[in-house]
Amino acid sequence: MNGIDFALASVGSSELIFACALIGALGIGAQWLAWRLQAPAIVLMALAGLAVGPLWAVLFGEALLDPQRVFNGGGKELLRPIVSLAVAVILFEGGLVLKFESLREAGAAVRRMVFLGGPLAWFLGTLAARYTAGLDWGSAVVFAGVLVVTGPTVIMPLLRQSKLGGRAGAFLKWEGIVNDPVGALFAVAAFEIIRVAATGESILGKGAMIVLAVALGVGLGIAFGLGMVRAFRQGWTPEYLKAPIIFASIILCYAMAEMIEKEIGLVAVTAFGMTLANSRLAGLNELRKFKEDIAVLLVSGVFVILTANLTPDVIRRALTWNTLAFLIVMLFVVRPLSVWIATFGTLKRNEALLLGWIAPRGVVAVAVSSLFATLLYDLGRQGDSKFYFSGAEQITPLAFAMVFATVVLHGFTIGPLARRLGLARKERPGVLLVGVNPWSIDFARTLKDIGIEPILADNTWRRLRPAREAGLSTFFGEVLSEDAEVRLDHSAFDQVLGLSANEPYNALVSSHFAPELGRHKVFQLSAQETEEDDHRTLGLSTRGRTLIRRGRSYDSLIRDHYRGWEFSKTRLTDTYDIEHFKRDRPKADIVAELRPDGALNFLGPHREVKGGEGVTLISFGPPREAETPAVEAAETPAETTEKA
Repeated sequence: MNGIDFALASVGSSELIFACALIGALGIGAQWLAWRLQAPAIVLMALAGLAVGPLWAVLFGEALLDPQRVFNGGGKELLRPIVSLAVAVILFEGGLVLKFESLREAGAAVRRMVFLGGPLAWFLGTLAARYTAGLDWGSAVVFAGVLVVTGPTVIMPLLRQSKLGGRAGAFLKWEGIVNDPVGALFAVAAFEIIRVAATGESILGKGAMIVLAVALGVGLGIAFGLGMVRAFRQGWTPEYLKAPIIFASIILCYAMAEMIEKEIGLVAVTAFGMTLANSRLAGLNELRKFKEDIAVLLVSGVFVILTANLTPDVIRRALTWNTLAFLIVMLFVVRPLSVWIATFGTLKRNEALLLGWIAPRGVVAVAVSSLFATLLYDLGRQGDSKFYFSGAEQITPLAFAMVFATVVLHGFTIGPLARRLGLARKERPGVLLVGVNPWSIDFARTLKDIGIEPILADNTWRRLRPAREAGLSTFFGEVLSEDAEVRLDHSAFDQVLGLSANEPYNALVSSHFAPELGRHKVFQLSAQETEEDDHRTLGLSTRGRTLIRRGRSYDSLIRDHYRGWEFSKTRLTDTYDIEHFKRDRPKADIVAELRPDGALNFLGPHREVKGGEGVTLISFGPPREAETPAVEAAETPAETTEKA
């Protein structure tokens, strides 16, 4: 019987299966609940792990989920390799969005924050961890390196929630993306230096070996990346195997780098991801989507495992005045000083104040912190080690405390603070209209009249001219391009309409934005001019929701527009309801409704108009000379009509 079989026999295969099922259910369940409640997923995942781990142990005497016993039973240590591989995939996914041109586009403030503010935050964080949290120097240096990371997975929802755009929003977005792998690299470098000092080896000789190992790790990652690029471009792999091949290559790259030197695998997989990100490889977005899905599964599982693995005793030791002092210093001293010193002269005062406060930590901070906490703990107990690293056990609870504090405090304050400093948009989230034509321009005008900011996007400058002359916001370029990821402010809209004459292109636009906004927030025009199903059109799984109704195609809308049809805004009242409107305007198509709470609902086969007092209907129909008697009798004018 080998070691793994013995481990399984010790804990019971059914218990191991139950533990894996529970981890998956809790992790993904927490992600779904966070989506429903519009709450930070990271907090709910941590709470789920705490509930079945230490809290369950306090209430019932034994944890429902004990990762230490389940995965490390029978003398075989499986927990650390599982967490290590998960962290490797997470860091690869972080490297996959890090493009060199991003640093140029992000501006001087972000570059200075990464190259000057990062080391400064590392230094100040080390002092804070040593003198307030009471960590030993080795643990403090490694932990502070990880805390340089600001989580992009946490930042993006906060930006949408706070309506923060402009330079401040771009700064937070790109700082999170660029710093994601940087903090882990800081921690790797610090750990390797500490390991040399702890084992009493020659600093000079071993230092040279570490530099060589890092170089080899980077080279290995680049080689894997270039190999993947060549294989994919030459057509050596079928499409359906590309994502699995990359996933297997991440594990192989990590394992080979670990054979060179411990923890160099994290450097190698980050370099692997960055190489692919900068390769301009066709189909990279689909591969990135697969990696994001895998990362979500791994992040959810890792969070549940790490929080469930905390014992009540460790939590009690972490809930001290020292921890509170550490959080206060990190939030109110280290972050503001790092931002203000690094970005001096590049930001306005209100921007610097906001950015000096907002820096939520996320999944990478906790996962990498927990990994290095285990490594330091083991290193301190080796027979030839000169140090004990007493603070290693405190790192994971401190990391969770930092995540909870920043996610909760920054999540609740970013909106009010951004508004107070004049950095938040005052208007509601807008709508991105892709495809400029006379119909979409008139539609955009109508949306603007009811307080919804439209953005008209097209890759032809000439077609955008009437929109610019009408004072509408425009985006010149291809919304599907990598350039649009940088130049297009994604926080300015929360719904997308594909309104071009090309149905497959509209479907591509819908598929592109669906993962970010949700498929219920992307729409496109009908493909045919009949309401019957047509086997020649794209399936529902590959396109956006149909706008207006089936049969209302681009050609029919443009034809009616040239015949004089126009958009109307109708406000329903207690004396003029939806039935009155349908009787008055039997030929008009209701395109959207604006609810009294400000919610804009686009209509189609998926959703019929609800109506109700205070609802404003946007319709497209034939012109009429005057208002109906029912409208004139309403307490509030029910309709205003603008001709196209």
